[in-house]
Amino acid sequence: MRPASLRAIPAVEKLLQAIGKTDVPRPTVVSVIRRELAALRSKNQILDFDALIVRIQAVLGSLRLQRIQPVINGTGVVVHTNLGRSPLGTRVAETLSTIAGNYNNLEYDLASGERGRRGTYLEYNLSLLCGAEAATVVNNCAAALVLMVHHFVCRKREVIISRGELVQIGGGFRIPDILQASGAKLREVGTTNKTCLNDYMNSITEQTAMILKVHRSNFYMGGFVDSPTTAEVAALARRKRIPFIEDIGSGAMFRTEKIPGVEHEPMPAEMLRQGADLICFSGDKLFGGPQSGIIAGKRRFVLALKRDPFFRALRCDKLILAALQTTVDIYLESSGQKQPLLSAIPTFGLLDASNDGLRARGKRIVTALSTLPISLSLSESKSQVGGGTLPRSFISSVTIDLVPKQITVQEFAARLRAATTPIIGRIASGRLKLDLRTIFPSQDEELIRVIRACFESTIETGG
Repeated sequence: MRPASLRAIPAVEKLLQAIGKTDVPRPTVVSVIRRELAALRSKNQILDFDALIVRIQAVLGSLRLQRIQPVINGTGVVVHTNLGRSPLGTRVAETLSTIAGNYNNLEYDLASGERGRRGTYLEYNLSLLCGAEAATVVNNCAAALVLMVHHFVCRKREVIISRGELVQIGGGFRIPDILQASGAKLREVGTTNKTCLNDYMNSITEQTAMILKVHRSNFYMGGFVDSPTTAEVAALARRKRIPFIEDIGSGAMFRTEKIPGVEHEPMPAEMLRQGADLICFSGDKLFGGPQSGIIAGKRRFVLALKRDPFFRALRCDKLILAALQTTVDIYLESSGQKQPLLSAIPTFGLLDASNDGLRARGKRIVTALSTLPISLSLSESKSQVGGGTLPRSFISSVTIDLVPKQITVQEFAARLRAATTPIIGRIASGRLKLDLRTIFPSQDEELIRVIRACFESTIETGG
């Protein structure tokens, strides 16, 4: 680029003044400006000043949308991994606010005045809730699996697992990769669709470290399929004196089959009663708590895991422990009663909401938006549990279907995503559908406000 052309590129400070005040930190704005100017220089490209401002503002706008912020989930997926999985209830949020804003006794024994151990109260109550001898927590379920495999394969290397359970979880991660990264040598048994107890028995050698069973929580198999029960595999493992571990996935603490359209999901106490030595599950799926990996089972195994040097690298911080502690307290205080859980565990409340209630809310929202240049209607729909849980279960629901008259549905959806409170829906049959099952009643007024604001800006700009 010639010197004259270089002089045509505006100074960083001039661009900063033109952009003006923004809610992005100034060093971030400066960095974006410098990066965009460097890109122009490398391409020998010159933009006029106004075009350059538009380009920088677009980059800042895109960056701003990447910040973690509350959204309105109109997708109909209750445990939505991309949207933070299970939302936390008011009581848990209040606990987080109190703990985060103060010093706390994370590793301090208030009775003795000396250093204590983190999570003692939580672990006691978790073991009680799960019907286990002991329990502990790490930062997610994959970490729980890695910790257990890493610990048990320190002397013997082989982990027996059915070929039908070598699943892929979110983000492209695969169970075989996770196990092998833990130092395990996989001993695959059976076939994709059929595994029998003899397959496990015939694969046990002096190098067998453990038997692993993985619940098929994010897919299902039908037709000519079969596999032994947890109780059958547990009995075999007990006879052979081999640890038996089961990853049960979602950690349901209520009978999911009581919700219309939903199948039974294994519960922690249920699987431990069937004989598993250890189980692990996610804290932020059907359990309804924060992201965490919960391990429960035989005391000697849990204590051994906590002594493993790897445990420290996977432990949870004060906020996760506090949120999980309150969630567990809620379950214990409810003593299996439905009503306290509905109000305190949002995931449970969303799954249990009646269609009549959803339809009544939908009518109020449609009436409030009826003056806008948009076609509005209510329709029957099907919601999903989500989070890699209960893939065959669909819950009847109600959607608000929106078709704007002045802009495309795609542009309308993009505007809602870019709003001060983003609204996420799904496009189907030329309509933007907002599923009321995953929208909290307390968000109805904000939903109305955001949609109105989108159309007011459209009218002002002549869109």
